[in-house]
Amino acid sequence: MKPQLHLAILLTALVVGSAIAAENPKPNIIYLLADDMGYADTGFMGCKDIKTPNLDKYAGQGAVLECLYGQPVCSPSRACLMTGRYPTRTGVYNVVQYRQPEPWSLPLSERTLAQTLKAAGYTTAIVGKWHLGDDTPNHMPTQRGFDHQYGFMGGGINSFLQAKGGKAADWYRDDKKVAETGYSMHLIAREACRLIAAQPASQPLFLYVTPNATHTPWLSPEEYKKPYANLSPRRQELAGMSAALDEAFGQIMDALTKQGMASNTIVIFSSDNGGTSWDHFVNNGPLRGGKSDVYEGGFRLCSFAWWPGHIPAGVRIAEPMHLVDWYPTLSKLAGAATAQKLPLDGKDIWPVLTAGAKTPHDEIFLMGSRPTQEAIRVGDWKLLVNPMEFRAKTKSAPVELYNLANDIGEQHDLAAARPERVKAMTARLKTYIANAANGKFLELKAEAATGQGNE
Repeated sequence: MKPQLHLAILLTALVVGSAIAAENPKPNIIYLLADDMGYADTGFMGCKDIKTPNLDKYAGQGAVLECLYGQPVCSPSRACLMTGRYPTRTGVYNVVQYRQPEPWSLPLSERTLAQTLKAAGYTTAIVGKWHLGDDTPNHMPTQRGFDHQYGFMGGGINSFLQAKGGKAADWYRDDKKVAETGYSMHLIAREACRLIAAQPASQPLFLYVTPNATHTPWLSPEEYKKPYANLSPRRQELAGMSAALDEAFGQIMDALTKQGMASNTIVIFSSDNGGTSWDHFVNNGPLRGGKSDVYEGGFRLCSFAWWPGHIPAGVRIAEPMHLVDWYPTLSKLAGAATAQKLPLDGKDIWPVLTAGAKTPHDEIFLMGSRPTQEAIRVGDWKLLVNPMEFRAKTKSAPVELYNLANDIGEQHDLAAARPERVKAMTARLKTYIANAANGKFLELKAEAATGQGNE
């Protein structure tokens, strides 16, 4: 080949390659993770008494995920999202207490989604709740892959005081404690919008927005509660928090549009676990139980994904997925190697979101928040072990079996009628428990752990 011809071909390839890269830049990624939101406490999931117009708008322009699973309490779900790995691998089974050394904080050996995306050229930021360990500097967000951090480390803060109970304030910027005044949802929205406005067009953004709405204590400014004067006082406070969350989501989407980023941004909204069930002020719809339970109300999340031109609009996806799936899916979209030396449990769910594919999971493992309590879903069948509902006074069978295709409310236990299925699913479940991390947790008595599930 003549040198001139070879050079012309090379230049043509470079031009074509540059054009393709320009047409398909790495997408910005916004993940808004609500706290303890009820499965049916948004309009797009059927809520009638609380208005969520911004969430409903973008859910309608994207795909509603009717069967996205998490874990039944805060920290384990966040660990799943950040690592793509189940709790039996990370050892994060329950809530990580603020400023307390915990044997189940997210181990430093785990590579987070933020670290992976940062290595792929992303600006990475967390705004809101971390809840994966802060007892040493190395456990804090800026040492776990985030360029920017703003918000709180623990859980259950007072939204006006940025503190839990009578304790010292839990509010940080770049892992350094700061004093802020104002309503936490407003502070979080302001910071998220600031980061979007400051983001250079040449670099993709991963923004992880994690407010304390709608976690207890339910507190909201008067103007957000006024439209809900007909509701009970506690439901009114929850509605006010939901209204502030919905407003913040709208502000973030407006900031993306103003910055010219919306067309190349995937936005994911979900809760971290089901809403609390024991106080009867949260709506989990047809699901049994709620936060801290191994029934569907504890695991199944209110969720949608939005990216016009990529994720079809107006669809509802019933295929089972799990928070662990976002790690490999988003890593692949970002053009990043998963770079996780440890085994992943997550699967690439992009075909499910965009092409109507079936779930990539043969089974989904669901670890409870209390020792000896777990579940597994295989197809439409779900097996539960020691499933007593959180704070329930009635006892349950040691093993229960449900067909979720026609019993989403888990009311008809089929364990006695299908012993062969119980046996087969129990064997599959045991494979997850056999080499579980953090044996100290698993050795605890279940009774001693029942008070830990409300962070």
